Amino acid sequence: MFIFKAAVVGAGAMGGSIAQVISYSGLPVIVKDVDQHQLDLAMQKARSIYEDRVKKGKMNASQVEDRMALITPQLDYAGFDDVDIVIEAVPEKMVIKQAVFRELDGICHPGAILASNTSALSISEMAAATKRPNKVIGMHFFNPAHVMKLVEVIPGQQTDAETIEDVGSFARDLRKIAVVVKECPGFLVNRLLAPYLNEAAYALQEGAATTSQIDGAATQAGMPMGPFMLSDMLGLDICYHAGATMYQAYGERMRPAELMQRMYDAGRLGQKAGRGFYTYGDDAPPTLDDLIVQVQRETDKLTKDFNVDRILLPMMNEAALALDEGIAGIADINTAMMAGAGMPVGPLAMADELGLDEVLQRLEAYEQQFGPRFTPAPLLRQKVAAGELGKKTGRGFMEYA
Repeated sequence: MFIFKAAVVGAGAMGGSIAQVISYSGLPVIVKDVDQHQLDLAMQKARSIYEDRVKKGKMNASQVEDRMALITPQLDYAGFDDVDIVIEAVPEKMVIKQAVFRELDGICHPGAILASNTSALSISEMAAATKRPNKVIGMHFFNPAHVMKLVEVIPGQQTDAETIEDVGSFARDLRKIAVVVKECPGFLVNRLLAPYLNEAAYALQEGAATTSQIDGAATQAGMPMGPFMLSDMLGLDICYHAGATMYQAYGERMRPAELMQRMYDAGRLGQKAGRGFYTYGDDAPPTLDDLIVQVQRETDKLTKDFNVDRILLPMMNEAALALDEGIAGIADINTAMMAGAGMPVGPLAMADELGLDEVLQRLEAYEQQFGPRFTPAPLLRQKVAAGELGKKTGRGFMEYA
């Protein structure tokens, strides 16, 4: 099915960016929200993205107006009866998403695809609220949507092959890299990023290093930004809710650091709140240092030394677990983490370069020190036992000439 017209439900930061991406491809797109202020912000967001392109000499003012005319903001579902795809971008709460899907199912034509931009929640559970589970799919854009190249395409249990193919083609028409990911909590990129962000919070609350030291070590290791800068950009509320979902699904290796709960409760939600792991303007109590002291008193856990391995190894390990579960293939895992998280190489390639025996040894040492968050993936143990140690032996997760 060719997509001639699209819609976005939810005009938050992501909704406005997604609408701009769709309009830039030349397609008309409706943006629907229950709040006029949010619609105004979404239109401002789209226009500011286009104006940045004008400043860089990539568009002219007339082209901007042509593209902006393709975006229709509205408070109701008028016109949804002839859209070919709807992308839901409402808050990350299942009850809200199911209500939206139920409404869309009754309004959109039977062949319309209902997609969710969720970063962690079950597509199959959303599909259960409709009479067209074969046409429900995840289409997860990354923030900021107009910059990040990756779109995770996540079929639910009943999503049909045609819908998967159509959404993949649509993503490519939007100039995105589409990676099909088997449904699981956190999908692929966020599932792999979760232990990276979480372990950084553990190291910080234990006094192993400061925010700037940990972020600096991560960027020196090749990450585009440190875990705390990334958390602040994403929003600590989003990280908190996604972390809770994955902890419920994966158990102790995803147990959230106590500091994350403290940050969430204190309203230190990152850039959008003016304060998170860093301060953006005036600070207000409780400060980050206050919260760290509180956690240290409660947990009585202090660590003196920090090595960047502590936050990178869990991500490599989770990649091995995802591979073993068939969430995605080797190439797609590496591609997704480069396109969606900005890594210079994917986590499986990174493990191969380090040496899988070295990865296993360091994970086991951290497991002794910190517990099951570092329990090595069975596939990693199998590779090492088979002598497949990465680049140095010509074969690891990948093969080398």
